[in-house]
Amino acid sequence: MPIFGLLLMKIIQTDIYKLSIPMHPFSIATGTMYYAQNLFIRIHTSSGITGVGECSAFPMIVGETQATCYEMAKEFALLWKGKDPLDIPARLAELHACTAFNTTVKSAFDMALYDLASKEAGLPLYQYLHGIRKPLETDLTIGIGEPEAMAATALEYKNKGVRIIKIKLGKNGAQDVERVKLIREATGDSIVLRIDANQGWDFETARIALQAMGKFNIQFCEQPMQHWNDHLLPDLKSISPVKIMADESVFDHHDALRLIRAGACDYVNIKFSKSGGILEALKINQVCAENQIPCMMGGMLESRLALTAFAHFASAQDNILYYDMDTCLLGHKTDPVTGGIKYKGYYLELPETAGIGADIEEEFLRECEHTWV
Repeated sequence: MPIFGLLLMKIIQTDIYKLSIPMHPFSIATGTMYYAQNLFIRIHTSSGITGVGECSAFPMIVGETQATCYEMAKEFALLWKGKDPLDIPARLAELHACTAFNTTVKSAFDMALYDLASKEAGLPLYQYLHGIRKPLETDLTIGIGEPEAMAATALEYKNKGVRIIKIKLGKNGAQDVERVKLIREATGDSIVLRIDANQGWDFETARIALQAMGKFNIQFCEQPMQHWNDHLLPDLKSISPVKIMADESVFDHHDALRLIRAGACDYVNIKFSKSGGILEALKINQVCAENQIPCMMGGMLESRLALTAFAHFASAQDNILYYDMDTCLLGHKTDPVTGGIKYKGYYLELPETAGIGADIEEEFLRECEHTWV
């Protein structure tokens, strides 16, 4: 209820854009991407404050496309029209009541609400989330290719100052071992190597590959098997010399708690496109922190706008120790973002403006398919 005659802030309009960013081809176990198929929204309020959000559709993992996100965004915008954007739990509960799943598009709306709330409070998002600035050093990812070519890319990365390399695997176990072997030989022992199978192995392939890779000093392996093999993860974890990070197996805090109780993982990768945004991501991280399971902040193929929100969130969570925030460095041919994080080498520097501190160039948006609700 309004207090002392003050008017409640209300949502008056939502702008929705298909934010398609051309890319150099990038391959993982589940397919090759040529465009970042993103969605951008801008929520206008009666107080004159606007909030922005972005999500990146990744159908091979989350089951949403840019087209489905666009259509659902229209429904969500209509549902929220005339309502209070500062009551974040109530607004997100309405989205969950409206449709199951669709976490990717929900994350853009969640992000816009947190942008609005932190702007209303006059604080950068990380401060609004009770965080402090901390060093955020991202890895840089190598897509799947021929082993020799991947090793050459790894050496190029090292020569550019990259200290942490993430290797995409998951198509062929024996060849994956060769990929890691050649990359370690090319980079030497000073580079941190992480691997990500993107659900590409079965149990036996994962067992053989991870045991063979133990001698190459791998920091962790993300999502070695399909999520329906979660019941096999405790056995794999018990025999693997490489620590296991759950990714596609954890969409919400219920998933996180289920895996933790089963002894199925050492770490969890948090992505807004899976959690539906910041509100649920906070719950995932809390469950993990309470059970001494460190987390990584990851993403799909978002622009620097969403990456800035990721960095704010990661800065506010002591339990997030690893950072995979290189998506816009992975072949985006253009950067349509104003403001936002800056890369100092491979460290991310947060803006100090209120809210997320990033937006999309109007000139770029004029070329995007759009609608207003």
